[in-house]
Amino acid sequence: MRVLIGICVIFALTGALCAQTPDDLLSTKVDEAVARLRQQQKIPGTSLAVVRDGKIIKVASYGLANVELNIPVKPETIFRAASLTKQFTATAVMLLVEEGKVGLDDSITKYFPEAPATWKPVTIRHLLSHTSGIRDVWGETENEAFTKGLIDTRHDYTEDELVRIYMKLPLDFQPGDKWDYCSTGYELLGFLIHRVTGMSYFDFLQQRVFKPLDMNATRLYDYVDVVPNLASGYALVNGELKHPAWIAPSLYALADGGLLTNVYDLAKWDAALYTETILKRGSLEQMWTPIKLNSGRTFPYGFGWQLSNANGHHVIWHTGGDDGFFVSISRYVDDRLTIILMNNLGEFHSDTLKIADAIASIYIPATSGANPVKDW
Repeated sequence: MRVLIGICVIFALTGALCAQTPDDLLSTKVDEAVARLRQQQKIPGTSLAVVRDGKIIKVASYGLANVELNIPVKPETIFRAASLTKQFTATAVMLLVEEGKVGLDDSITKYFPEAPATWKPVTIRHLLSHTSGIRDVWGETENEAFTKGLIDTRHDYTEDELVRIYMKLPLDFQPGDKWDYCSTGYELLGFLIHRVTGMSYFDFLQQRVFKPLDMNATRLYDYVDVVPNLASGYALVNGELKHPAWIAPSLYALADGGLLTNVYDLAKWDAALYTETILKRGSLEQMWTPIKLNSGRTFPYGFGWQLSNANGHHVIWHTGGDDGFFVSISRYVDDRLTIILMNNLGEFHSDTLKIADAIASIYIPATSGANPVKDW
């Protein structure tokens, strides 16, 4: 009887091992890597989706969406998308380009006649690619005043009020001379969408992108809304978790970073990018082509997407961060593998790209040491 039981146990273990797929074995390594890095960075909660060929092969949740109430993260948990919003704003603009309502090389003075004459060389292409020379409204580091004194972050502004403030700014450099990340430009693109279509940038995206893709969790940030499954954002102050400083709600709802979403919806978005469901292939390729500067040199940024080469593996990616959240999407297009990460610890106190690097190195070992890294 003992021998028979032993044989049965061996067969059961063998069967369990045989039932494990290669992805199952990699999944365990991913869990270990995420757990280690989350602990190192003191990240309260993380949501992860790994997508291959447009299908989720791993979805996982770690830690807490709300520390005070001890609420765990779920795959349905909604995070602030922050600058991941920019790829959707760029998509909206490209839809208008396809329809002939906007030209990439149009001067923005065509849509903003109140702009100063010095802004006439600034084109839609410059706004999309961060080469406009317009000053970035948000600071570059946590130690810098949030908006460089351009606006009061405690005050709610209308679109027209922000346009009037921005139009008074001198250009920092000749448009096209260099790349300098500029959220101001994407806010202006959101206002442009409103002026051209009569719809807010979100309403336009809702009609043309989110509804067609069944991205039902994606919505515009609104401070007064009760949002089911919404994660709380946190910052680290002297090593302790704190709530980030309050910022006027209108400034969080703009086209540079105003969306809320979750990993399920971003997986649907990733799958659509392999098709022409939303944009034509030619438009997508323009968004993923390095920009050419006036000098003839190129810079690895397209329209709302950053571009990298990880040991021969093409990566199209972007992060989204503010003082309470840091998220990323990394598309290894040659491998048809995408890593979506959402964390509820601010961008200056966590490193979502370090986690994404560890995960990419597990699924695509050849990329190890060459994946996109945080550069601030």
